[in-house]
Amino acid sequence: MDIHNIEEIAPFITKDGSEIRELLAYRNSVIRHQSLAEARLPVGGSTQEHYHPKTEEIYYITAGQGRMRIESEMREVKIGDAIAIPAGQKHKIWNTSSEVLKLLCCCAPPYEHTDTILTETENLAETS
Repeated sequence: MDIHNIEEIAPFITKDGSEIRELLAYRNSVIRHQSLAEARLPVGGSTQEHYHPKTEEIYYITAGQGRMRIESEMREVKIGDAIAIPAGQKHKIWNTSSEVLKLLCCCAPPYEHTDTILTETENLAETS
């Protein structure tokens, strides 16, 4: 049985600037065709806008609230929201709450730095 606890997972920073704890992926489990990670953004933080040519993602908000942009559409997001991000769609998320924004991120195929294309030059916390 392949079980991993988040408290035992060392974090790393993804190419888009978020702090990730990869719970299940081919790097650490029997899972081969997808990955599950928890991402954390500090108060006032954001990811860099980016897209994944091959990977589709699902974000599921577990703590805090934020603002999500996919292509030109912007929405407020909160605990319990599941966000579908198709492959090839530019996206960015901001933490707009007074606590750490936490979200589960499911990727298929699994997350890879090489499948992350940045579309802005720096990690800005602005909301436009």
